[in-house]
Amino acid sequence: MATQTYTVDPSHSDIGFSVRHLVVSRVRGHFAQWTAQLELDTDDLSKSSVSVEVDVASIDTKSADRDTHLRSADFFDVENHPKATFRSTRFEPVGGSNYRIHGDLTLRGVTRPVVLDTEFNGQSTSPWGQQVVGFSASTELNRNDFGLNWNKALETGGVLVGENIKIDIELEASKA
Repeated sequence: MATQTYTVDPSHSDIGFSVRHLVVSRVRGHFAQWTAQLELDTDDLSKSSVSVEVDVASIDTKSADRDTHLRSADFFDVENHPKATFRSTRFEPVGGSNYRIHGDLTLRGVTRPVVLDTEFNGQSTSPWGQQVVGFSASTELNRNDFGLNWNKALETGGVLVGENIKIDIELEASKA
């Protein structure tokens, strides 16, 4: 089968993240505005590709003050870098329905290779006759690699914000 275009259903998809806070807990958040396009060969996903564009200003951590700080030059600098992008370079099968999606993540003007550990959750037909597919993916990255260096040392040791960010993606897409 040749590749076919699928577009993300934002009401059934999410890009979330978590990071250590004060060493002892995790803060979670997500991006409310983003788009993705998939070129999928559902018979051979290794022939597929994905591109994602995130409106970084749409960050939501359930704290307006924190979100404002994250949009500032201390972190995402959305005035100068309003979008984050991911472009796959290869789908690597690793057994069963699992893949490693290799690609380039650009965040705050810095591009680095990342690998998404991905599960293809299968395909289905909606009650409205639409062909849909689902994926779950995750990765972990060091925020300093992308110039997100702001932090505060704690009197008790450690830092206010952890360096490692865990990213979790749930994606449902429909054939265009």
